[in-house]
Amino acid sequence: MKAIVNIFLKEGVLDPQGKAIHHALDVMNFEGVKDVRMGKQIVLELATDDKEKALKEVQQMAEEILANTVIEDYTIELV
Repeated sequence: MKAIVNIFLKEGVLDPQGKAIHHALDVMNFEGVKDVRMGKQIVLELATDDKEKALKEVQQMAEEILANTVIEDYTIELV
């Protein structure tokens, strides 16, 4: 089973990379982009098929090491 963890800055936290991407899109004449937020994605290959166990483990990983929960939020998708 795979777990996909998407990590992104919380609302209100400055995102300089997002601002740089947004500026580059403006310069390249891509219209209609109101805002850009930069994030990261971590894909984990898990040795279990138990979705409940996998979700608990990945949540613990995200809370303890993968995300800085003071300034970042995350989502988990099991596939």
